[in-house]
Amino acid sequence: MEGDLQNRTKEFSLDTVAFYSSLPNGEVYYTLGKQLLRSGTSVGANTRSAFRGRSNKEFIAKLGVVIEEADESIFWLELLEKQQDINNDKLKALKEEANELVSIFVSIVKKSKNR
Repeated sequence: MEGDLQNRTKEFSLDTVAFYSSLPNGEVYYTLGKQLLRSGTSVGANTRSAFRGRSNKEFIAKLGVVIEEADESIFWLELLEKQQDINNDKLKALKEEANELVSIFVSIVKKSKNR
């Protein structure tokens, strides 16, 4: 499961980069896109870091960051969704994946806290 989640979050990060690259030019797209780029790529980086944690406490803390960053990505996607000239298929797929990742990691944190 560990490797699957690391690969899945890396793919989410790569998909975020691709989506950012496809955004139209303009200050609003640049600003919102940069925020999404930061939070979306952080999901993959912090997942990798979490699985390299030295303790259960550190693991839970890092996954908390993953949850926050994935949720923040959803927020930026929601703002971008309200703009014109956006590829809604890519956006919807990213938003759906971010929501699924939040659910998965919330479940893992809950189970890890009960250990």
